[in-house]
This record gives sequence, C-alpha cells and structure tokens, in this order.
Amino acid sequence: MTLEMLNLSIAIPELFLLALVCTVLMVDVFLKDDRRNVTYVLSQLGLIVTLVLISLQAPQSRELAFNGLFVNDFLATVLKYSVVLLVAVVFVYSRRYLQERNIFKGEFYVLGLFGLLGMMVMISANHYLSMYLGLELLSLSLYAMVAFDRENPNAAESAMKYFVLGAIASGMLLYGMSMVYGMTGSLNIVEVAIAIEGMQSNNIVLIFGLVFMVIGLAFKLGAVPFHMWIPDVYHGSPTTVTSYIATAPKVAGFAMFIRLLAESLGGLQADWQSMLVILAVLSMIIGNVVAIAQTNLKRLLAYSTIAHVGFILLGLLAGNQEGYAAAMFYTLTYVLMSLGGFGVIILLARKGFEADNLNDLKGLNQRSPWFAFMMLIIIFSMAGVPPTVGFWAKLAVLKAVINIDMLWLALVAVVFSIVGIFYYLRVIKLMYFDDAEDKSEISCNRDMQIALSANGLSVLMLGIYPAALMSICIAAFA
Repeated sequence: MTLEMLNLSIAIPELFLLALVCTVLMVDVFLKDDRRNVTYVLSQLGLIVTLVLISLQAPQSRELAFNGLFVNDFLATVLKYSVVLLVAVVFVYSRRYLQERNIFKGEFYVLGLFGLLGMMVMISANHYLSMYLGLELLSLSLYAMVAFDRENPNAAESAMKYFVLGAIASGMLLYGMSMVYGMTGSLNIVEVAIAIEGMQSNNIVLIFGLVFMVIGLAFKLGAVPFHMWIPDVYHGSPTTVTSYIATAPKVAGFAMFIRLLAESLGGLQADWQSMLVILAVLSMIIGNVVAIAQTNLKRLLAYSTIAHVGFILLGLLAGNQEGYAAAMFYTLTYVLMSLGGFGVIILLARKGFEADNLNDLKGLNQRSPWFAFMMLIIIFSMAGVPPTVGFWAKLAVLKAVINIDMLWLALVAVVFSIVGIFYYLRVIKLMYFDDAEDKSEISCNRDMQIALSANGLSVLMLGIYPAALMSICIAAFA
C-alpha cells in the first residue's frame, strides 16, 4: 500500500491532468455553442492547478515510480512547467481565432490537453515503452488537431501527410528500440545504459538500432532530411494549431533526445555524435537557405524552425553537461520566440483572413506600434541579435561545440546564422518601411494583448538577464 501511494504521489500532476481532460470532455457535451467559454475557462483553471502540483512535486533527488517506468527529477520538473505554460498561452491566443471561424469547440481543448499529457509522460519516461506511449498519445492528438477545421481542404491534406510520415517515423523508432532490447535484454533506460557499458563499442546490431532510433527522433524534432512534414503542416493547419505544434512538442522532443541518447545510449556517444553532426549541418543549411525564397510567413517560420533545430542539435552532440544545458536553454528560448511569432500572426488574422503572407505585415508599425515592437524583439531574437535572448542561446551552443574541439562546426553555424539574418531583416523592413496595404484596426481580447506583450517582453528581459534561466538549465544536468 505504501509503495502504491508513493507511485501515485509522484505522478499526481499527470493523474490530475487526465482527470481534467475527462471532465472537460464530459462538461463540453452538455454545453450549447454560446457557452463554450466554460470549456476554455475550465481548461485554463485546470492548467493553473497542474502548474501548482508540478511545483509541489519538485523532487530533492531522482525519484522512480511504477516499477521504474516513470522518473521525477529536476529536469522533468522544469520541462513540464514549460510545456504547461506554453499550452496555456496557446489557449489564450486561440480563443478569438476559433470563435471567428466557428470552430470554437471543446475538442480543441480536449486534444490539446491529451497532447500535453503525452508530453508530460515523455518527459518523465524512464523506460522505452512509457516513452513510446507518451509519444503516440501526443502524435495522435496532433494528427487530429491538424485536421480540426473540417471545412479546410488544406488542413485535411496536411493531416494525412503528417499521419503517414509520422507513422513511418514511429515504426522506425520502435524497430530501433526492439533491436536495442534484443542486444541488452531490457527496455529500462538505466539498465540499457549499464548493459551497453559492458559491451563492445562496435556491436553492429546496436549501431543499426541506434540509426533507426535517431531517424525517429530526428523526424519528431524536424531535422533535415526528415523535415519534409514541417512546412506543409505549419502552412495547412489552422494558425492556432500551428502555434501549438511549433512550441510545446519541441520541448518534449528535446526530452526524448536526452532520455534516449544521453541517458540510455551514452555508451554509443561516438556513434550518435557523428550522426547529429550531419543532421545539424544539413538543418542549418537547408533551413536558412530555403527560408529566403518563402513568401508565406508560416512556411518561413517552418524553415526557420528547421534551422533552429540544427542549433539545438549542436548542443546535444557536445555530449556533456555544458552542451545539454546549452541545448535546453536554446530549446526553451526558441519555443518562447516561436510562440510570440505565431501569436502576432493570430493577432493580425480576422474572420475570412489568415494574415499568413509576408505582405500582410506591411506597415504594421503604422497600425500598431506596440505590437510591431513586440514582433521586432522576437525577430531580432530569432536572428541572434543582442540584447535579446536569442543571442545568448546561440552563443551557448557555439561555446559548447568549440569546447569539444569542433571549431569548424561552430564556423558553419555562424556563416548560416548570417544567411538567416537576411530573411529576418526582410520581415522588419516590411513592418517599418513599407506602407500598410490593410489599414483596418487591429482588435483582440484583453487577455491576448497582455499575454502577447508579456511574451515579447520576456524575450527581451531574458536577453538582458539570461543568467537566471541558464542556471536552471545547468542545475537540471548537475
């Protein structure tokens, strides 16, 4: 009985979130269309309680539950806190957008919360099976969310592409896990790591298993050459769903890399490091170069995401505490920037108009100087211009790469960062130096104004004082 209570106590945030999803689903069935705000408020209140429970569950040391399937440590606490906050802000951004398109339904919040539950399970996974179950719960929720707007044929097409490619990637990940299991006799992350330490480094079956697992991981994060789904899904999805996909799941993807590569397959670091070098270089090249040719803002941000994934991989391939902390810092700051960027697109959108082309940003400074300034901060941060937090994020991963004697890789990253500045500056030029084609008034809910302003200012404040977040990232790997 004591053991069962210990298990339940460690997983209280996840259990509460599951109960919340069921409650939201049941309550929404009995609501009329003009009362859908009840579903929104209930979801947000539940997320606030989830944040409190995560804070209360912050462990003093590494805790295991459910016979080693579930782990609670400081890394899990920080990442869970991040994904819950991100989903809460996405829900704030989404309300008016959904209302104006007559898709303000409880299914959006139910799927979003189920996806969040999958992310939290992935973050705390200490076993290949629990990792895979969390991943599939997230993936199935995302497939449905992409096709959420049933009247939009682009959304249905994107969802089908995402589903087919995602199923292939999941199959490859599972096949890689099965090969590792065949060689080590265990699916527990710690036990696999111990077994690999006692084996020969040139074990061909383990290498093949590693290759398949890296392919699955690279797809979920969106690294080249497994990036083909990102531009189509970002473009075809409703913008609120795009903002969801572009933020919180990236944090869960980072957790997958840490749990599966760093903690489980650390004995094969020399092998997966060389794979990540290739993925990082290709991602930075393709992401930054192809983004230059984009005229659609959502597709531009999609290729920007691919380029940023390359930088995250730079930190991961360093294979040490400094590199992992730098990659975590980069991931958290990138999703904050991405959230703000899609928030501005949602702000400019209105009924019958998506505002997802670059020309839709023309003259934004004339229409709303404040939100043009917020977008300016976000774009500068994505480009890595000081004093925004994006500069410190790039500096941290470059420093980690240089410290493992890969100066050439850092130089490649710097060169393609300079290439990336071109398309970021084009966005700023449209906002500040072109005349507005659409002079209609920008209107939005008060809660969205506050959230978007806080989002933009946090990017600036973290750039002025990055030590607070960086110290948390370092402590997560201490």
